[in-house]
Amino acid sequence: MRWAAVLGLGAAVYLGLGLYLYVFQARYVYFPDLPSRQVDATPANIGLAFEAVTLRTADGETLAGWFVAAPAARGTLLYLHGNAGNIGHRLDQIGVFHRLGLNVFIIDYRGYGASSGKPSEQGTYQDALAAWNWLTQEKHLAPEQIVLFGESLGGSIAAWLAARQAPAGLVIYASFTSVPEMAQALYPMFPASRLARYRYDTRAALGNVNCPLLILHSPEDEIIPFSHGQALLEAAREPKRLVELRGGHNDALWVSRDIYPREIGAFLQQFL
Repeated sequence: MRWAAVLGLGAAVYLGLGLYLYVFQARYVYFPDLPSRQVDATPANIGLAFEAVTLRTADGETLAGWFVAAPAARGTLLYLHGNAGNIGHRLDQIGVFHRLGLNVFIIDYRGYGASSGKPSEQGTYQDALAAWNWLTQEKHLAPEQIVLFGESLGGSIAAWLAARQAPAGLVIYASFTSVPEMAQALYPMFPASRLARYRYDTRAALGNVNCPLLILHSPEDEIIPFSHGQALLEAAREPKRLVELRGGHNDALWVSRDIYPREIGAFLQQFL
């Protein structure tokens, strides 16, 4: 009887943890308050003039963003950031892209920064589409002059958008094949891939992307394994390239600041 009680308690704990992961998945996907939801800095902090932009999505949410113009820009980069923080935490990258001769348009997803609403998978897709429409319809920019840059979770969102539009190019930094595959790797003791309510199927989206692709990923990434970057490369159509960075998931762009601006510049030179 004692062993039956122990086994019963273990099963209850296991099922309880599995139920918790299922019900509260959003807490493991979106981190708008890490380190803070407050936007404490703007491009002006790094000496760049910018236009504060407010967008309305098709389902009525209000998104905050910045358009940072570059002199004699050779193109425009739509920056879709990762699942933590907000646009105020991406100033270093904005500066890099500006120095590469690109206008930069960056938005906060719904529920992030000063944007309204709560994040969701379909919501983030609609947010990216609203940003694309603003560039093409309000700014009257040609799709062949727009490059998509997706960081981590934003890489999956950028791939989704690239599969439905015709950008000049797509750059994916430190992204994953899909949420179910990531969940199974992170929680192997549970049938996590089946419990996942989020898909963010980057691999499937890349199968429908026709523009040039550059993948940036570090073998030292401690959150999203380098094998995911390799799998995305395999799933994508030509032309495509994978560049190995140095550093961890959250600091590779800083640690590899001698690599990735050069590689992105060379990538852009092919079609802009």
